[in-house]
Amino acid sequence: MSAPETPARFRLVGTTAKEDRADFERSVVAGLTAIPKSLPCRFFYDAEGSRLFEEICDLPEYYPTRAERAILVERAREIVSAIEPGTALVEMGSGSAAKTRILLEAFLARDRRLRFVPIDISDAMLRESSVSLLEEFPGLEILAVSAEYEEGLRRIREAVSGPKLVLWLGSNVGNFDRAAAAAFLARARDAMEPRDRFLMGVDLRKDPEILEAAYDDSRGVTARFNKNLLARINRELGGRFDLEAFRHRARYLEEEGRIEMHLVSARAQRVAIERAGIVVPFERGEAIHTEDSYKYSPEEIDALTARGGFATELRWLDPEGLFSLNLLHPAGPG
Repeated sequence: MSAPETPARFRLVGTTAKEDRADFERSVVAGLTAIPKSLPCRFFYDAEGSRLFEEICDLPEYYPTRAERAILVERAREIVSAIEPGTALVEMGSGSAAKTRILLEAFLARDRRLRFVPIDISDAMLRESSVSLLEEFPGLEILAVSAEYEEGLRRIREAVSGPKLVLWLGSNVGNFDRAAAAAFLARARDAMEPRDRFLMGVDLRKDPEILEAAYDDSRGVTARFNKNLLARINRELGGRFDLEAFRHRARYLEEEGRIEMHLVSARAQRVAIERAGIVVPFERGEAIHTEDSYKYSPEEIDALTARGGFATELRWLDPEGLFSLNLLHPAGPG
């Protein structure tokens, strides 16, 4: 999908498809020849994976999207009032920007014009969501960045010269272990000025039954989302995975405060990945680790952000206390 009708208000920059394919192949080979086996969760989001994740967000068991949306609907004006007029919005992992629309509308109601810089690894999703947003909001200008977080951070300074609000919604911080999350926040802090702000969604610790149901839904959509990693290897790298020979597993480790997702081999098998030139052996019950999702208490959020060079300015919870939005400002010299 392209946006020929809005060239003056839309620009897309980022990595090429060839670079993405090479990175995918390298990561698949490294992960599936390691002990234990793993695949990076960033590769969930090809076109089919992005579609499946949007379906997950509408599931009754998957509370994070509803909870975060409830906060945004209730607090959008309050968030905008805490941000300097003329601020640009930069969003990491923007996806379809469904929740972001709430903030875009609130900012445009105040400022009339707004620059939006969505950063996402899905080129197709960026184009599709950008066209929709430009049609909905005449005062919007979009510079879309097709990249992973690290490259996106490098582009923030060149993309926005004035004040900016960096959005990291959906508790994407949970995909990092706690030390890596603090290190990533520190790198984000280095890309920001003292007048900038950072709005981060963070999922909270809660009943393990609620958590495990959210990541292993009754309709099996999360299982299809997880298995799509194998289907993507089949499509793009000539893999020979039988998706029926793997089962989805999600479990909550309460002491560590994280959900772990795996794909577990239902039988002993050998799987060729022709383009990569490897054959991967599996024992029955052997797992591929595909994702972690860390949960935080409010005290753990404050400790995390302090390690990353931020201070908490405001925090909001949904009515059920399941999820938090945290407005942060850079602490110390920029």
